[in-house]
Amino acid sequence: MKNTETYFVTGISTEVGKTIASAILTEALQADYWKPIQAGELDNSDTHKVQRLVSNKRTTFHPSTYHLKSPMSPHAAAELDGVKISAKKMKRPETQNTLVIEGAGGILVPLNQTETIVDLIHKDDKVIVVSRHYLGSINHTLLTVAALKTRNLNVIGIIFSGTQNPSTESIISEMTKVPILGRIEEEPYFDENVVLEYAAHLETGLKGTKSQE
Repeated sequence: MKNTETYFVTGISTEVGKTIASAILTEALQADYWKPIQAGELDNSDTHKVQRLVSNKRTTFHPSTYHLKSPMSPHAAAELDGVKISAKKMKRPETQNTLVIEGAGGILVPLNQTETIVDLIHKDDKVIVVSRHYLGSINHTLLTVAALKTRNLNVIGIIFSGTQNPSTESIISEMTKVPILGRIEEEPYFDENVVLEYAAHLETGLKGTKSQE
């Protein structure tokens, strides 16, 4: 069984809001969710976090392929655990539902000596980049989008996370020519209701990208 659509959520760095964005996207599409590699926080993994934030009854949460003990780059965490990660051997869950995949860190985070996160992205995936304003984030966002486009991957949009910075967001939009799907504010907390509100807005943004296809 092949899923109808696959969305791959990546970030310009670590701790930029990928997991919250993935929860919102999963809720908006009532999609299945899969985090291929979890490094650290095994008792409170990203899958656990998304599961607490998603309230629809359709979503299935598929187990990670690799559960690594240390909160480090996957290649380093795997080495400590005596595990060898292989992108080629990582099989996606079979589902007839839309699938949301959450990456780890940025797209060039190493899995091993030759493969990085970008090797997990397929040509027909719809890639969403999560960007967060900090000193250097413009460079990181432009590099991420450029690296994805160089590999002929389908970048359908950017989500901004955290405190708004109009100048940063404007130049990123202008230079990447990638649609801005929305922004996630620096909320005091996230729960199912907050995620539902954001999901409604994101669904509208996603419809805009489909109209351009």
